[in-house]
Amino acid sequence: MTVTIPLVLLMGTALFIAWRYLGMRAWHAVIAVLFGFLLAATTFAPEIRSAIRSALTWITGH
Repeated sequence: MTVTIPLVLLMGTALFIAWRYLGMRAWHAVIAVLFGFLLAATTFAPEIRSAIRSALTWITGH
């Protein structure tokens, strides 16, 4: 997927904003990051990538 790095940066920015301005605790952000790593190692990873790719295609119109 060609948008991997920007998508990761977008999610990192969303986590930072939630931590900084919405009262999210630092350990919540750490758990969210760890959950992402663990989720990427499951058998659902290809379906998740496919869903993200489909959503990005629909949003960008490509």
